[in-house]
Amino acid sequence: MTSTFNGFPKKGIEFLSSLEQNNNREWFTAHKAEYEELLFQPAQAMVVSLGERLRQIAPDIQAIPKVDKSIFRLYRDTRFSKDKRPYKTHLAMFMWEGDGPKMESPGFYLHLEKDKLLIAGGMHSFTKDQLPVYRAAVDDDTSGKALVNILRAGEKAFPARDNMGIEDYKRVPRGFPQDHPRAELLKKKGVTFAEQGPLPASLFTPRAADYIYKRFEKMAPLHNWLKGMIRA
Repeated sequence: MTSTFNGFPKKGIEFLSSLEQNNNREWFTAHKAEYEELLFQPAQAMVVSLGERLRQIAPDIQAIPKVDKSIFRLYRDTRFSKDKRPYKTHLAMFMWEGDGPKMESPGFYLHLEKDKLLIAGGMHSFTKDQLPVYRAAVDDDTSGKALVNILRAGEKAFPARDNMGIEDYKRVPRGFPQDHPRAELLKKKGVTFAEQGPLPASLFTPRAADYIYKRFEKMAPLHNWLKGMIRA
């Protein structure tokens, strides 16, 4: 593993493009060493670099440069899918805070494709046990208004806030008035900030970690609200 992040090689982007055109085990097996060198090893270094920075705003951040930890596996689970392509055509990383399972914790997400970069923070979807806790926090005037203010402030930094494919519930949940002042928040399945756009030039340089961290830093208020909700 390379401990110093020097940027993603441009050939790594070419690899993702080639994988999209040759999404089969034979091709990937023949080019696995390229994946390791051009994408996986830089991703490991990126996770370490971001983890060092993120501890300034999230002291208990889990940034573990391993597959199924902070680096998502490239292999797709096709058992219950009509799409039988064996590999994802993107590289994804997640640094989470807390002792719980990573996908049940607030954190910071990075998603790299051949032509775009997605930077996100928050919680993509609450568990069944977390939903009532979240709704109680939204219903509470103090914590609920705090979340409203965080989201409003975040709209300035992320004007085209992307919910990352989360579909809200269509109705206000049972037990809450339909005209609740924060009805739209009560209907949410998850809460995130996200920025998506073309690959920045800095991605191919050591400055990429700073570029990404600055976006994560602006997402910290939402992260901390969610962390406080879970720990309450």
